[in-house]
Amino acid sequence: MMLDPDSVRQNDLRGGTSPWQQTALRPPRRNIEGDFRCEVVVVGAGITGSLAAEHLAHRGHEVCIIDRQRPGLGSTMASTAMLLWEIDRSLSDLTQLYGFERAATMYRHSTAAVSGLIELVASRGLACGLRQRHSLYLASGEVGARELLAEHELRRRAGLPGDFLDHASLSREFEIHREGAIVSPGSAEADPVLLSQALLAEAVRQNAKLFDAEAVGYDSGGDAVIVVLDDGHVIEAKHVVLATGYVMPDFVPSDLHKVVSSWAIATPPVEPGKLWRDEALIWEASEQYNYVRTTVDHRIIIGGEDDDTIVEPDARDELMPAKAKVLLDKLHALWPKAGGVPELVWSGAFGTTGDGLPLIGAVPNHPRIHAAYGYGGNGITFSYLASRIIAASIAGNTQPWFQDFAIDRDGPAK
Repeated sequence: MMLDPDSVRQNDLRGGTSPWQQTALRPPRRNIEGDFRCEVVVVGAGITGSLAAEHLAHRGHEVCIIDRQRPGLGSTMASTAMLLWEIDRSLSDLTQLYGFERAATMYRHSTAAVSGLIELVASRGLACGLRQRHSLYLASGEVGARELLAEHELRRRAGLPGDFLDHASLSREFEIHREGAIVSPGSAEADPVLLSQALLAEAVRQNAKLFDAEAVGYDSGGDAVIVVLDDGHVIEAKHVVLATGYVMPDFVPSDLHKVVSSWAIATPPVEPGKLWRDEALIWEASEQYNYVRTTVDHRIIIGGEDDDTIVEPDARDELMPAKAKVLLDKLHALWPKAGGVPELVWSGAFGTTGDGLPLIGAVPNHPRIHAAYGYGGNGITFSYLASRIIAASIAGNTQPWFQDFAIDRDGPAK
């Protein structure tokens, strides 16, 4: 049976200019000159595909990576690369949905994913500007000090790190004026393009092959998957990994998944003395939250204002000036020492789910096609998790907890 993926232009994935543009390296890609076989084909050379390809190659698999554009210059370029272990849904929310033990296990695996990514970057010597950071989870909207304290107690019960700060402590230690916050170690930040391309280079060093090609169809009816390319050539693979950002093919079913537009700005470089303590990663405890980080050259990035009703690229990008003003106003309200105007403005689209958890694993009814989608605000964290789950599944080492992130799991409606 031939399966057709959606056709989406690559420039639909993002608009504007992010801070990562000038750092874009371009690993060379080969042209495909004929049909061939490969053990694992990874479709997509962004951050998710790069993590999957590097891990699979390191484990000794024969890996081919295909992408229809230069690696890392699609949706990865729009990422703000806040490597949080905290999930879009609070532990309290996930406990209500799935019970405490299951929710706590999800959080522990997310925490381990960030730790694993930090160790991977260090052990491979990947130059990507990764810096370990605390996170600062701020009271916002209907979530005040009381709700944050309850969340903190639940996290402590789960063995997760962090301290609760009341208004006075938060103001004294961070000069931020909210009802309260939870400050936690174990997160990080990076340049997502450099990270993606460093991982690709490492995968190629371990004999993975990178090709300039676009998949236009899949035939998974036999003992292998036939990947049909836009030039008419085919690749026969034992396994296929779909790592195509938010672009989910029609044959990957999910009632949980939806596409959301997001916007971000970056200030000009700010004097280090005008930044908050430890340059912690800041995000808000509300459903429609904003998030803030700094860069290596001391810019402040703020992103958010997510909207699932505006997904058409031109309409999304036309809103950049208005969204930039809103984001700058919110940044000034949070941190008045920030610069007066944004220097960089960009937009992007990402996939999210009703329960805040990713969609990772074998595609239902297509056991040799593996997919990773719906990361929400935890893009790179869940990409790392996906690379480990998928590699273990390919090796026949499926674990019961994988079902918590499965594509066909039961969950709340999107």
